[in-house]
Amino acid sequence: MSDIPTLEAPATSKIHLIGGEKGGVGKSLVSRLLAQHFIDRSIPFVGFDSDRSHGALMRFYAGYAAPVLADRYEALDAIVESAVEQPGRRVLVDLAAQTHAPLVQWMEDSGVLDLADVSGVALHYWHVMDNGKDSVDLLRRLLDQFGMRMRYVLVKNQVRGDDFSQLEQSGEQARALALGARVVTIRRLHDAVVQKIDASNASFWAARNSQGREGPSLGLMERQRLKLWLNHAQAELEAVGV
Repeated sequence: MSDIPTLEAPATSKIHLIGGEKGGVGKSLVSRLLAQHFIDRSIPFVGFDSDRSHGALMRFYAGYAAPVLADRYEALDAIVESAVEQPGRRVLVDLAAQTHAPLVQWMEDSGVLDLADVSGVALHYWHVMDNGKDSVDLLRRLLDQFGMRMRYVLVKNQVRGDDFSQLEQSGEQARALALGARVVTIRRLHDAVVQKIDASNASFWAARNSQGREGPSLGLMERQRLKLWLNHAQAELEAVGV
């Protein structure tokens, strides 16, 4: 029997690519949630931030993240090398809009999927979506491109609404599920809470637990809404088995 890992075999490390290509769907929010999830559970991880101007991981979780330039192969190489060098580590990559094409080119030219497979590294592509048609079209292209070669997580981010009927009726969700995809739903967090957290450059832990000068000035009920939102999001991530 072959010792080479397959998509069904357990992997020693995991690379989580947080993408979706479309701007404004909440990729950075999902990256922040995953970072907080790993920290809360003492799961070793390193983050890479591809947004040159508004990197969320560098801003909110600077102690765990480093910048990565999507158009430089030697920079992208560090993503795989970080996973291989420390078995059990999670590697979290926040992909800015318009970085999908250079990322795919690097993966194809470097044989990333083959190397990850033989090295026991699982690649998970998190396709972050709003409820618009553009997100469905981008999912179709993603599945056309990678098919069974990639693990998928479909993230339904309710930032603009909770009606994902276009996705469900398109056939692309069923197609992804047939390929083993998991589905995560992120509820919409009240705008005022998000704005206060972002204005203070606070991690979700600081926003949830700190008061006064040490964190955002959330009111009692705002803190309660944040707590409930985080509990739901963390339960969704736990179910995926990140």
